[in-house]
Amino acid sequence: MTKRVFSFSEGNAGMKDLLGGKGANLAEMTRAGLPVPPGFTITTEACHSYFRMGSRLPEELLHQMDMAMDQLEVESGRQFGDPTTPLLVSVRSGSVTSMPGMMDTILNLGLNDETVAGLAALTNNERFAYDCYRRLVQMFGNVVFGIESYHFEQLLHRLKAEEKVQQDQDVSAQGWQRLIEQYKKCLTEEAGRPFPQDVREQLHLAVEAVFKSWNNHRAQVYRKINRIPDHQGTAVNVQSMVFGNMGNDCGTGVVFTRNPSTGENVLFGEYLINAQGEDVVAGIRTPMAITSLQIEMPEIYDQLAHSAQKLERHYKDMQDIEFTVEKGKLFFLQTRNGKRSAQAALKIAVDLVQEQILSKTESLKRIEVSHLDQLLHRGLDEAAVQQVVAVGLPASPGAAVGQLVFDADTAVEWSKAGRQVILARPETTPEDIHGLLASEGVVTSRGGLTSHAAVVARGMGKPCVCGCESILIIPEEKVLVSGERRIAEGAWITLDGASGRVIEGKIPLKEAEMTEELTAMLRWADDVRTLQVFANADNPHDAKIARQFGAQGIGLCRTEHMFFSPVRLPIVQQMILADSKEDRLRALQKLLPMQQSDFEGMFREMDGLPVTIRLLDPPLHEFLPKREELQQKLTRLIYDEQDSGKEQLELRRLIRKVDSLHEVNPMLGHRGCRLGIVYPEIYDMQIEAIFRAASRVIDEGCSVIPEIMIPLVGHTNELKILRELVDTVAEQVLGTAKKRNCPYKVGTMIEVPRAALTARQIAAHADFFSFGTNDLTQMTFGYSRDDAENKFLAHYIDHKLLPHNPFQVLDTDGVGQLIELAITAGKNVKRSLKNGICGEHGGDKDSIFYCHQIGLDYVSCSPYRIPLARIAAAQACIEHGTKAGIPVSAEHLPA
Repeated sequence: MTKRVFSFSEGNAGMKDLLGGKGANLAEMTRAGLPVPPGFTITTEACHSYFRMGSRLPEELLHQMDMAMDQLEVESGRQFGDPTTPLLVSVRSGSVTSMPGMMDTILNLGLNDETVAGLAALTNNERFAYDCYRRLVQMFGNVVFGIESYHFEQLLHRLKAEEKVQQDQDVSAQGWQRLIEQYKKCLTEEAGRPFPQDVREQLHLAVEAVFKSWNNHRAQVYRKINRIPDHQGTAVNVQSMVFGNMGNDCGTGVVFTRNPSTGENVLFGEYLINAQGEDVVAGIRTPMAITSLQIEMPEIYDQLAHSAQKLERHYKDMQDIEFTVEKGKLFFLQTRNGKRSAQAALKIAVDLVQEQILSKTESLKRIEVSHLDQLLHRGLDEAAVQQVVAVGLPASPGAAVGQLVFDADTAVEWSKAGRQVILARPETTPEDIHGLLASEGVVTSRGGLTSHAAVVARGMGKPCVCGCESILIIPEEKVLVSGERRIAEGAWITLDGASGRVIEGKIPLKEAEMTEELTAMLRWADDVRTLQVFANADNPHDAKIARQFGAQGIGLCRTEHMFFSPVRLPIVQQMILADSKEDRLRALQKLLPMQQSDFEGMFREMDGLPVTIRLLDPPLHEFLPKREELQQKLTRLIYDEQDSGKEQLELRRLIRKVDSLHEVNPMLGHRGCRLGIVYPEIYDMQIEAIFRAASRVIDEGCSVIPEIMIPLVGHTNELKILRELVDTVAEQVLGTAKKRNCPYKVGTMIEVPRAALTARQIAAHADFFSFGTNDLTQMTFGYSRDDAENKFLAHYIDHKLLPHNPFQVLDTDGVGQLIELAITAGKNVKRSLKNGICGEHGGDKDSIFYCHQIGLDYVSCSPYRIPLARIAAAQACIEHGTKAGIPVSAEHLPA
């Protein structure tokens, strides 16, 4: 018989996978001699067995539960279901990974119409006994039978009004008895069955309810957000009750061993006198600060403080402790690693090192890298949040306040006038880039976490809420519709990119700051990691931010992003729409000094560090005027009697040109190196701008290391031709002498599967490979990213067809295999070949771990994700060792 039930005295902290976090900790506290009410844990394996058997408790499990209950009766000296000495228990969930508030609890289980009288006689407190019984009926109805709580709350409010009392503890015993009958009637009407009087049936139904709660909606959402595996399952903890609601020498509370908001090393928490546990959590009464317990119950406070410190040192982390005081005696009901704010997480991690509780490597492992996104962006003053309009996808962290605008031009115009704006679009396109630049943040009703708006906003460090499907954004009417509310242009809106909230009105913001703790943690991470961290930056401003956050170079400069300003876009359109090479060259000559200026600024900011510049790689349609708009203009001119006809001819020419450039699938069309091969003058201009900029900045005394990236190479001949072009222009601009002071490299972005498969041939002409994992993922899966996220990807993930969104977490089995193949083939040709990734995955922890394991040289990510990547790279090194296989220990870190 497989053991599925363990008493608290049989387990320990090392059995977390089997007993769940709560069960393992209860066992560990019991072993340590702390006052823990006795009980037993039903294992996560029993949960799996329950679902395997079609949501039915196996007979073997029921038998083991009966044996465990018999043992609990012996330990407590009470009998389960006995009318004279009733044993009451709590039934709580306990998943392997802490999921606070996601699954439900039942207290006082074992009460029925007979045992409640026995409890009243045993405690000589009738009011207390019936208070416990009404709580059980309400919790049982809600948790087991799914009855909405408001059905019970309405009856409770009516009773208080009848008795003219405000607090639960002031309700009379007779009042509770009347309410219990009303509750039981409500339960029968809503659930279609009476409240069970058989205490064994109560237990069985409660255990089933805990198992079922593993798959309730809020638990599924929580696991998805926090990447908790669905296969873990939950354990169930059955624990003899202790009562905090038996009088004024009783109480209940929650205490953290440190302040979870600030990390300050002080006892932090709340308690209530004469109350049960859910009263503190539910906010039924206003709890008192834990410091007041020192006055009301000084001995209990001292015992609590001493035990809390003991638990923290034992678990080497801040603890979240639930306790109850029954008749002047302290009991511990739970301890777990406490949830904390980002700032508190860093302070606690650093303080534990200074207090010699943790080593530096242990401290680094503790950091949730996602916390750093919160730290490095402005946040909201949560106390001021009132009217949440909608909740979308938290696409780019930080908070922003501005007046609502619905098109990019208005955003620019209002911004120039000194107004803060929030850009709202159904979805953004590259033509909106100037509006994004001018805005404080952006909200879209369509698009996923890797949509255009999300990617660009993250790169700029601007807050973004995407895919907000509950709102309707109507640019033509300049209105945002949410239910019955219509919010017009000019209204003040606040975005919280960390939670996905869209909030009406102006909410005060809190500025982010690089704290001493973050600086220390990053320094420790840099001492450990072997993976370099570069930045994706498209202008000198982004390069400056990247360097401030510790970037070791620019891993991707997307030159097409330099062309979307209102000044440059018309010139680019002239270049693309030119009918002759001469016309195209004239437009390119206007763009050259603009590009040169940008490159100069980036080289200055990154003095001495490599700057990887990707030559132009846009699908052409992103730069073209929209055919529909051209046609509308032409139609208006045809009916304009004052028109001379010249403008009509030009519009007709433009329409024909746009039609001739139209592509059925632009993402696979005339873009990347294909554009540079057919129109070499475009890449010639960009290469000239790069080396002119390098020459000027070298003359200023800066060290310049340009790395020119050829995009979308799929065949070795493409790279061979364009490498020759780079070398020729470098010779023309720099000359032989200056070339020695400008050690440039030429490489390619591997984003086409064929390039990965033929990496051996391509490597002959490359100094580096940079894996563009965004496009490589699209082409490997055959998914259009935006279409996939808008249409079927969520369904695939919900139904476990895919473990993660492959545009957020690198697909190691497919895309990763191509990357590994290309690295191996490339290094067989050139041992010095540098390899890295520059897609969105460069800022994802799991993807960074994989990059470390396969021996990449660097990852490149948004400037604002560089601290995250630095710590994730260190964690990867600690977990998987260095490339040489040497494990990292505390000794590797300097004091």
